[in-house]
Amino acid sequence: MVSTVREAERPLVELRGACFAYPGVEGDPPREVLRDFDMTIGRSESVALLGPNGSGKTTIMRILNGLEFLDSGEYRFDGETITKAALADKAFAKRLHQRIGFVFQNSETQLFCPSVEEEIAFGPAQMGLPDDEIRRRTRDVLRLFELERFADRAPYRLSGGEKKRVAIACCMSLNPDLLVLDEPTDGLDERNTALVVRVLNQFVAAGKTILVSTHHHDIVEALHSRRIAVRPIDDSEDPVNGSVEGRR
Repeated sequence: MVSTVREAERPLVELRGACFAYPGVEGDPPREVLRDFDMTIGRSESVALLGPNGSGKTTIMRILNGLEFLDSGEYRFDGETITKAALADKAFAKRLHQRIGFVFQNSETQLFCPSVEEEIAFGPAQMGLPDDEIRRRTRDVLRLFELERFADRAPYRLSGGEKKRVAIACCMSLNPDLLVLDEPTDGLDERNTALVVRVLNQFVAAGKTILVSTHHHDIVEALHSRRIAVRPIDDSEDPVNGSVEGRR
């Protein structure tokens, strides 16, 4: 019981003193993106990263998913320190990527299977789940995102908004603890935006966590998200480029 309580109180995501710079190109100096950035995300929480283009929102998301690594500082997921060396362990990396789903802004780059149904089933199959569980998850997610009529269609034949829904559905089929979404409603009409918002709110209500990056403040409101402001380093006299605003 004690360990369960401690686990519930432990943040799901922690960034402490995070610093990151992209290497310079053709003799240019490195491009600093994050400097002493702090962020904490709890369990069953909806959080939104807000800031202008180039402020580091997508970089933060890539770091959380193990696609980039801090130059200094610390990233902990559910109490475990995440580093390049840690992710060199294939078993550790597989466990982390099963627990964190990432939907890219250009989500069509994530789609590669011959059909939507196979696309959604791919992740659970890679997890080694039994066939009946794969079929159940695929069926449930197709229904949840109203994608049944596209089940046999090739993803490349879908519209941009339909591809976005499929990409989110694929991540949801993994039942991750954290779902990271970069501009999740781009390309969606009003009806499908409402559908995605409804599903994400249900996901959080079920005890899961979402982190979104969006320029649409109405989406932040609809998701009841706590806001984390990410300021470009060059635009601030404060050397720390992250600040937390309260839930509204």
